[in-house]
Amino acid sequence: METTENRPVADPELAKSLVEPLYNGRTLSTGEPVLAHAEGVAKILVGIRNDPELLAAAYLYSVPKFVANSEDWITKSFGSTVAGLVAELSKMNDLSKRARSESKEASAAVQPEALRRMFLAMCQDLRVVLLKLASRLQTLRWFATSGAEGAKEFGAETLAIYAPLANRLGIWQIKWELEDLSLRFTRPEEYREIANELDESREERLEFMQHAVEKVRALLKAHGIEADISGRPKHIYSIWKKMQRKHLRFDQLFDVRALRIIVGTVEQCYEVLSIVQENFTILSKEYDDYIANPKPNGYQSLHTVVTDKAGRPIEIQIRTRAMHEFAELGVAAHWRYKEAGNSNGASIAEEQRVAWLRQLLAWRSDMGSDPHKDAHAVEDDHVYCLTPQGRVVELPAGATPVDFAYLVHTQLGHRCRGARVDGAMVPLNTKLKTGQTVEIIAGKTGQPSRDWLNPELGYAASPRTRNKVRQWFNAQQLAQLLQEGRERLDKELARLGKTAVKLDDLAKRLGFDSVDDLCIAFAREEITLTALAQAVQPPKEEAPKEPELVVRQESAPSKKGKVLVVGMDSLLTQLARCCHPVPPDEIVGYVTRGRGVTIHRADCPNLRNMVEQDHDRLIEVSWGGGIAESIYPADLLIVAQDRPGLMKDVSEVFQREKVHITGINSQFVKGDQHMRFAVEVKGGDAMKMVLASLRQVPGVLSARRV
Repeated sequence: METTENRPVADPELAKSLVEPLYNGRTLSTGEPVLAHAEGVAKILVGIRNDPELLAAAYLYSVPKFVANSEDWITKSFGSTVAGLVAELSKMNDLSKRARSESKEASAAVQPEALRRMFLAMCQDLRVVLLKLASRLQTLRWFATSGAEGAKEFGAETLAIYAPLANRLGIWQIKWELEDLSLRFTRPEEYREIANELDESREERLEFMQHAVEKVRALLKAHGIEADISGRPKHIYSIWKKMQRKHLRFDQLFDVRALRIIVGTVEQCYEVLSIVQENFTILSKEYDDYIANPKPNGYQSLHTVVTDKAGRPIEIQIRTRAMHEFAELGVAAHWRYKEAGNSNGASIAEEQRVAWLRQLLAWRSDMGSDPHKDAHAVEDDHVYCLTPQGRVVELPAGATPVDFAYLVHTQLGHRCRGARVDGAMVPLNTKLKTGQTVEIIAGKTGQPSRDWLNPELGYAASPRTRNKVRQWFNAQQLAQLLQEGRERLDKELARLGKTAVKLDDLAKRLGFDSVDDLCIAFAREEITLTALAQAVQPPKEEAPKEPELVVRQESAPSKKGKVLVVGMDSLLTQLARCCHPVPPDEIVGYVTRGRGVTIHRADCPNLRNMVEQDHDRLIEVSWGGGIAESIYPADLLIVAQDRPGLMKDVSEVFQREKVHITGINSQFVKGDQHMRFAVEVKGGDAMKMVLASLRQVPGVLSARRV
């Protein structure tokens, strides 16, 4: 048969008659006859949509296995669209076989979701998904009737990949049967227990729901309310899933049977609720108003549970048409929050493809529109490729074998030397396509090429790949600097005659966390030879390290302000830099090795540590004469509220009290200005007078010694 344009037309009956002799006596890997499988798939598809092209493809699905140049033959006989459907179904079947052959380690939780996305992404005509779902359902039916081996493996794959796809597409009559048969094969004991609990066949449950629908429809019609009413006896897998998720017994379930009532307005929702509750026995504790209080995802509906005369519970959902469409197709779509293992969510392109396929299912030929028109307009921003073991790898669009290698494993990327795509050698900058199998050829050792960072050469489309390559070269550069720095440091220490110095101590003395950091800094010439020479010299005193409070040289007290050491004469003394004692502070002496006595304030924190370590080296000391005229260094901390002119007023106090400023450091802490001054002040009461004057400055919160 030909059209007016002389193009072949998809004729399912012609397809069936042509393949009958070809398929006769042939079987699939499962043991099912090829012809019986084709007839079963066609029968399933007729119940979804009577599409001649789909039905023709269902009969022709196995032709490529038995006929050379089958694509040309199908195209001439049935058109390019049918040929494309058959070719794509062959690819999906091949992918499915490889997925089943994966190791358990490769079948991670994310793998089924990646496979589902890959199926959608690789289909130019999304109706091929319908073909695959129908084919899988027919396979499970075959296992159920034949009892052949291998049913458990197919059931597990169906629950992971195909049932969620049917769920997303809203093909409920395929979804529930895929799930029930898969549960029967994967968990036979639990399946039988639930089936026995139901105590009635599915046909009986359907009949019960039909009577319930008719009763509710009559009640609403009597009240002048038009509504769409549908019943859905919950299938066995759904019951099992809810029992697992909520840890319930079968007798604790109230929605084994459910009615959905769709009306025009919100007011009618509540009116219908009132009618239902007046004419049925209600379970008050099972009432939920998601219209007044929507779920976080925006889902809206009224839920109540009633019982029939026999006491069997029925869940009733009441919603408007807009609420129903939002629940099924919007952000509250059923598959979004009920499917497991979908934490990554669906891409926008995937959702567009799912929406397009749903429209396709509802498309009518008399509308004159082309159902395939938008299929090619949907472009995904990812490609999905396979490892030789069947693992799906999700890559950005435009990805190359180099991107693939780095995504599989960083070290594989570093050692990548070549690639085979679908068994053929290709350049490393080849753009990959969805459905291709990529094998990376790697050397035992090696390194990435700097060419991979050149965008004009097109080796790396992924920012992740480029970052990994840069990190490798940066690590190599640091390793080289480390080696050069260590060699230079060893030579310089040998020149200084300090080969016995501990490098860990030297690093800390120069402010580095590790010897590696020290060597790298030395290689970069961030440390001068003079600084290194000073760092390796022994400290001038062995007293515990004292914190440096100001950056300046300490001014020595005048000769008139001597420190007397009780019981000793002419003993060398110096004021401690950590606490800067000023007369009349209470003071204590610490006897150092070779540098006399260091004078500390009695409340010095460092002094308390010295007492714990070596109490015998502390001696009693006192201030000598002439302290009022001597000059002493000190550190002051002023905390004040920031305001214009604050620094000017503080400086005037120091000027008035004849205090010399040798260093200033200012910073803001929690909104207040903290000003630290290094000063030189006379002994006696001069320090008290300076602090008292500073506290009188407007805005100053505190002024004290540090």
